[in-house]
Amino acid sequence: MSFVTHPPDRLFALQAETLARPRRRYSFAARALFSVMDTAYGRAGSLAKFRVLEIVARVPYQAWENVAYVAITHTSDTPEFARGIHDRVVEARAAQDNEQWHLLILEELLHAQGTRRTLVRGQLLPQVMAVTYYYLSWLLYVISPQWSYRLNADFEDHAEHEYMSYVADHPELDAEPWVSVFTDDYGHHETLGDLFRQIGHDERIHREESEVLIDRARFGD
Repeated sequence: MSFVTHPPDRLFALQAETLARPRRRYSFAARALFSVMDTAYGRAGSLAKFRVLEIVARVPYQAWENVAYVAITHTSDTPEFARGIHDRVVEARAAQDNEQWHLLILEELLHAQGTRRTLVRGQLLPQVMAVTYYYLSWLLYVISPQWSYRLNADFEDHAEHEYMSYVADHPELDAEPWVSVFTDDYGHHETLGDLFRQIGHDERIHREESEVLIDRARFGD
């Protein structure tokens, strides 16, 4: 899985592609999760809502990684097969790290704004949603990996559209510079508009990878 930092003109083109593409037909579980987020944090995009989105976004990759480690333990007597499982672990970890950078960047932006985190909406509810989503992703993976990958594809597709729509609805972001301690880790972008377009495109990469894995869900595929 490769995440490339794109220049502004390419990011504008990627945003246009996303906004022109219909959303996936989301599953009941995905729609239920989105409904909870909309009810708690509003339908419109916001930094606070995106922070929660990124807290939740990491957990399927954690669930898949944990299942894979158990599988490696039970298949270590067939090294080639175990190596294939390990490759999935590497992919999941890279995606998880990418989502982690998103979260750290959003936390930094919220801190710069002086946003205060409330106990329920800022701390408890995000953790409840993350734990619930983790065990749902884990359970679906155990029952049928395709189901877990499809749920994640729904979630990442939603995130991709939310970020790109947010920038479209807030053109002033293209005049606001992005200054961060994370530029060496995530990549340099001149404006907040470009930053959010890049994050939106990262979510597209996650979605596309999950869609590929739907068709080769088992470790041996």
